[in-house]
Amino acid sequence: MALERAHINPKTLFPSVAFGFSQAVTTKGGKFVHVAGQTAWDTGLNIVGAGDFAAQARKALENVKLALEAADATLADVIRTRIYVVSYKPEHVEIIGALNKEFFPGDNPPASTLLGVQALALPDFLIEIEATAVIDD
Repeated sequence: MALERAHINPKTLFPSVAFGFSQAVTTKGGKFVHVAGQTAWDTGLNIVGAGDFAAQARKALENVKLALEAADATLADVIRTRIYVVSYKPEHVEIIGALNKEFFPGDNPPASTLLGVQALALPDFLIEIEATAVIDD
C-alpha cells in the first residue's frame, strides 16, 4: 500500500499554517519513524548556543534532521513534532514559528505541540524537540 498523507486545517480552527504547523495530519500505509527528543548537543556532548534560545532551537531541529536521515527519512516526512521549552515565554513562539517555516516549508507543515516545562535533562538545555515521521515501507 502506498503512503497517503493529508494535512487538515479546517476553517473552524485558527489558521495555524501561518505559525508553521498543521492542526492535524492523517496517514495511511507507510512506516513510522519516532525521533527521540533532540537538544542542542553536538557529537562531542557540547551545547551549541549555550544560553541562546534561538541557536539551541536551530541545533535541535538540525539534530532532528540528522536522526531522520539516519532512518532514511527527511523533514518532509515529519507529521508531528513536540517541542519542550524551559521557562516558556510568549516571545519563544516567534522564534519557533520562524524556524518551523524554515525547516518545514510550504503549506503542509507537521502537526505540533508546544509545551512549557520547568526543566529538561540538563540545566543548560533550553529546548528539546521530538518528531514523528512516516515513510514508505
